Amino acid sequence: MRAHFNFANSYRPLNHGSFGTFPRAVQEFRFGVLRAWEERECISQVFDYPPRLKECRALIAPLLGADTDEVVFVPNATTGVNTVLRNLVYQEGDIIIYPETIYSSCRGTVESLEETTPVRGHKIEVLYPIEDDDLVDAFRTAAKQLIGEGYRIRVAVFDTIISAPGIRVPWERIVESCRELGILSLIDGAHGIGHIDLTHVGTVKPDFLVSNCHKWLYVPRGCAALYVPFANQHLITTAFPTSHGYQPPNVRRSIPTSKYFTELFAYGATVDVSTYLTVPASLRFRQQRCGGEAAIREYCTRLAREGGDMVALALGTEVLDNESGSLRQGCAFANVRMPVPVGGEEGPSSAADMDKVIGWIRTVANKEFDTYLQPFFYRGALWTRLSAQVYLDTADFEWAAQTLVAISSRLRSGEWKGSFGV
Repeated sequence: MRAHFNFANSYRPLNHGSFGTFPRAVQEFRFGVLRAWEERECISQVFDYPPRLKECRALIAPLLGADTDEVVFVPNATTGVNTVLRNLVYQEGDIIIYPETIYSSCRGTVESLEETTPVRGHKIEVLYPIEDDDLVDAFRTAAKQLIGEGYRIRVAVFDTIISAPGIRVPWERIVESCRELGILSLIDGAHGIGHIDLTHVGTVKPDFLVSNCHKWLYVPRGCAALYVPFANQHLITTAFPTSHGYQPPNVRRSIPTSKYFTELFAYGATVDVSTYLTVPASLRFRQQRCGGEAAIREYCTRLAREGGDMVALALGTEVLDNESGSLRQGCAFANVRMPVPVGGEEGPSSAADMDKVIGWIRTVANKEFDTYLQPFFYRGALWTRLSAQVYLDTADFEWAAQTLVAISSRLRSGEWKGSFGV
């Protein structure tokens, strides 16, 4: 499978989850789209693009169990989260609730809204590993306490799979809790489509969900699917940035809601929309070369589990999981603890030290091993997150294990305290 991608011969791609990548066949398809577009640039924009865009939305919708007109494209999950949160109207006493593990840009969006609107954010403390039942209970307890104190929880923001640590969230059950408590649910599914099965989204019916297609679906970067069920589309009055599709209230009242919603996102000012139009090529590659969505999920999940266990065994540590194993269920991430002390004379003890360690690891991995590692500190320990993908196999995780053993040894010796490129 690696031969279908554009990796340099010596490069070990162990961090697919951060930015994603795509096969050469999809790249060539995109180049064809761009060439054809420029042959008749105005005709392509005005006449060819709208039906092709709808075709691509129609291909993505079944992956979310949704109707075509419940799905639009935005450049990334951050844009989708901003679009939803900045369309909602807030009053004094309104709360946006979220777990502490939320992605930093989503937390930043909430903090930005606190500057300009009456809404306030409320962080739920969560300590992993945690069982699904306990996580749902923690959410419900926090929400009920806020409601009991007289606040209105306008919306809850949470993940399908957390970025760091890379673990699965029982998002379906949290959606159910939101519905029972009268809270809007916004799911940051950045690590969703192409990674885990989301074909039941239309049945679970979160109020909003956004999922990057460029992380795990082999679509070029700059493409995410924003799902808004018909019942909630009236809440979205503008795309961001506001562009040609926007209409003032007196005009849009005469337009069918779903028509207005989809047209809001059809032209997002002058941007490169060729990524949206590569969806057919990406899905074709996944079906014809990889065996389809279920086969990809099964392979990546198994490789993440077996490979993560292999690396942990070599390091003499463990993979982050709970007793029931639900955190790794269907997940293509493995979070492996590195055998490096935190605190004391040997290990990092301050935030500055931790930043230096992370920078040192990434620099050494880059300059000496031609790979990119994704280390992070959590629960008083140093971890690294490894991604499984179809272009990797157990030999790559064996290599990762040997590399991490060597890097850990050098970390324990205090080499990170020097000035190696950081």
